[in-house]
Amino acid sequence: MNTPPLSLRLVRGLLMAGAMALLLSCGGGGGGGGGGGTPGFGTAGTTATGNGGGGGDGGSGDAGSGSGTGNGSTGSTGGGGDSTAGNTNGDGSGVGSGGTGVTADAAGIGAADGLGSVILNGLRYNTDSATFSLEDTTELQIGMSARIAGKVDADFNNGIAATVVSAAELRGAVSAIDLKDGSFTVMGARVTTDNATVWGDAKGATDLVDTAVVQVWGLPAAPGILRATRVQVAPTTTAPLVTGTVQNLDRGGQQFTLGLLTIDFGGAAFGPGIDAASLANGAIVRVRGTAAPAAGRFTATQVQGWYAIPSADGIALQLAGVITDFAALGDFRVLGNKIDARNAQITGGPSGSIGNGVKVEVDGFLSGQVLVVKKLRIRHVPGTGGPVSFTVIGAIGGYVSAADFTVRGQRVDASGSGTIFENGTAADLGNGKRVTVVGDRVVDGVLIAQSVSFMQP
Repeated sequence: MNTPPLSLRLVRGLLMAGAMALLLSCGGGGGGGGGGGTPGFGTAGTTATGNGGGGGDGGSGDAGSGSGTGNGSTGSTGGGGDSTAGNTNGDGSGVGSGGTGVTADAAGIGAADGLGSVILNGLRYNTDSATFSLEDTTELQIGMSARIAGKVDADFNNGIAATVVSAAELRGAVSAIDLKDGSFTVMGARVTTDNATVWGDAKGATDLVDTAVVQVWGLPAAPGILRATRVQVAPTTTAPLVTGTVQNLDRGGQQFTLGLLTIDFGGAAFGPGIDAASLANGAIVRVRGTAAPAAGRFTATQVQGWYAIPSADGIALQLAGVITDFAALGDFRVLGNKIDARNAQITGGPSGSIGNGVKVEVDGFLSGQVLVVKKLRIRHVPGTGGPVSFTVIGAIGGYVSAADFTVRGQRVDASGSGTIFENGTAADLGNGKRVTVVGDRVVDGVLIAQSVSFMQP
C-alpha cells in the first residue's frame, strides 16, 4: 500500500478538524433543536397543546411545539433539545426529574403521591412544559388518580411529562358503610380503602354519613370494586358519576352494567376516549349523568373512556392498581392489562405475598400487549398493610406554626415529636423557605410530616 506524502496527510487532518469545529458550532453539544416532540399516547381524547422547553443548561435550542386531539391521538410537546440534566423542576430542589437519558416514550397511570412537579407511582415527572387537563377539581392534589404521558429513563427514575390528565371516579350517595374494614358503596360500586387512602376533608371512614354525597378518586380492581386513593366527603358538585368495568353489554337494549348499576346509554354522548362502536365488555369507562340512580338504573348523559393504556411495543408503562386474575408471577392483571413480573425487581414485601387483591406499582416495557415488568413495588397486602409515602417539594406559604403551613397548596403539620428535620430545625420554618416534606398519611386534608428537609440556597 502506498503511503500519501506527509504534506498531504497534514492538509487532510486540518480539513477534518475544521469540519468538526463547524459542526459543533452549529448546535452540537447540549442544546439541540426543538425537534420531534413527545407522543401523547391518546390521552383519552383530551386536547393537548404545549410548548417545548429550551435545550437545558447545556445549550439553547429552539423550542418545539405541538398539539393534538382524539382517541389514541398524539397530543405532543416539543423536545426542545436533548440536554435535560440541568433541569431542576423550577422549584430549587436540585432534584432533576428530567435528567440525562430520559428518552423512552412513556405513560403512567396511578394516583399522585407527591407534588413539586408531579410524583406518580414513585416517579417524579418534570411538568414545566406539561399540559394539564383536570375534571372534578381545580388543581391536582395528593391521592387523585391521574395519567401522565411523556418520557422516562430506562430505569424509571426520572421523567418529563407532556400531558397530565385527571378526573374523579365516583360521585354519589354513600350506603352500606362498614367501619370494620373501611369499605362503603357509592353508585353501585364497592369502595375499599387502605392506609394510603387520602381523606381530603375528613378523618376517615368514621366521618362518612349514610346517603350523603361523596366524591372518590381511585383505581378499578375487580368488576364492581374500586380501591379509593382519595375521598372527599363534601364535594363542591353533586352531579352523579360512576367508573367501572363494562359488563353485560346489550347494544339492542342500549344498556350495560357497572357493578350493581344498570347503565342506560341510549341518549348519551360518547367521548373523549371512546365511541359507541368501541364500547365493549371489559372496557373501563366513566359515566356521567344529571340525576341520581333510581331502582338500580342510571341514565347516562356522557360515556367517557378511562385513562387510555397504550399498546405499542417498546413503550415504557407505569401502572398502579390491585392485582386480579392472578395465576403466577408471569400471569396476572393490573387495571385489566396483562402483566409478566417473572424477572422483576420486587420491593415492599416478599414475592410470595403477591396475589389477587394486593395493590402494586409496576414499571416495565410493553411487548405483545403484555407489560414485561422491570420493577414491582408491593403497596398493600390485605390484612398486612404496606409502605406509604407522600412528598411535597417547594416553598412554604401561609405559615402560622410548625403545625400549620402549606407547600404546593398542600397543608402540612410538622409539629409531631417524631418529625425529623434535616439542614435546619423547626425554628427555621417560615414563608419562602424551600423544603421537601415527606409523610405517610393525609388526614382531614393535612399531610402529617415524618421528615422536613431544607433545601440549600
